[in-house]
Amino acid sequence: MYGPVRFVGYVALLVTPAALLLGAVRAPPDLSIGLLSVPFGVALAGTVVAETERQRLSSADAIGLDRTDTVDALAVATAAVLTYGLSVHAGLGPIRASALVGLAVGIGLPRVDGAAYCGSFVGMVSPAVLPSLEGVALAGTVAGLAFVATAGVFGGFGGKYGTLALFGCLTTGSLLGADYAAGSTLVWDVVPAIVAVAVVAAVATVVLRTHAGASAVIASATVGLAAGLAFPVFLPTVGPTLAAVAFCASFVGMSSADRLETLGQVAGAGLVCGLVYVVVAPALAGAGGKLGTTAFVSCLAVAGALELPALMRSRVGPSPLR
Repeated sequence: MYGPVRFVGYVALLVTPAALLLGAVRAPPDLSIGLLSVPFGVALAGTVVAETERQRLSSADAIGLDRTDTVDALAVATAAVLTYGLSVHAGLGPIRASALVGLAVGIGLPRVDGAAYCGSFVGMVSPAVLPSLEGVALAGTVAGLAFVATAGVFGGFGGKYGTLALFGCLTTGSLLGADYAAGSTLVWDVVPAIVAVAVVAAVATVVLRTHAGASAVIASATVGLAAGLAFPVFLPTVGPTLAAVAFCASFVGMSSADRLETLGQVAGAGLVCGLVYVVVAPALAGAGGKLGTTAFVSCLAVAGALELPALMRSRVGPSPLR
């Protein structure tokens, strides 16, 4: 039986995406019925992976905490505060601030690059949600504890770090009485561009990892920083949205080959990520980690869809001889 620490981490990684998808359903945008069905399809496909992961963890040994876990938790909290300062007080904005922190830590402190990248997503939170550094530090601490608790849980899925960041923000927001304003609905005309950018960004991140030898954090941060710098300049109207989409989909490209084996599967997850981004746009506006959670549920959905045929065959069993 997996220990209580790992169990808490497993639950956090299920409850957080559910909260985002539920928020999208409760405040549906003005889009077609087909797009509004996306959260249900994503959740259904994701349950296949969730059940597989539960079975795997149930036979795993319980984990303990050590000194390295303390370092990781501190790295999450520190990066959260640093990113928030760069985003809000230095005026970089959340995407450029998070990508810059990820790139710097990925190059200079690779030992804690994952933990720090997770914390940077916490720091993307809007000051309208968490207006003080103390609140951000608390959210980073909660996310840091969740980061430690989820070691070995849903490993290799892109967007996991962002999901932990959103968990920290939502938990802290509930304690401090934060109010999430309704996000703006995306117009239909920009949806094809969103999907296209998501596919390209996801694939580009994998290419940077496999062909340029970059780590997952450096590859994602590079794509995010390039998008954050270029899109708002060359496309002032839709550029900020497309920059957010590219950064979001770069997390899909962080998935390991054990989870998404081919570029085609990564591209498919990027496509789903673009659609999910559109649908969840009005939900939990300003929460740090929302982009990562969007990527996480998209990866789970594609992986679940790929696992479903084999699972159904195992449940049905071999055909009887005639």
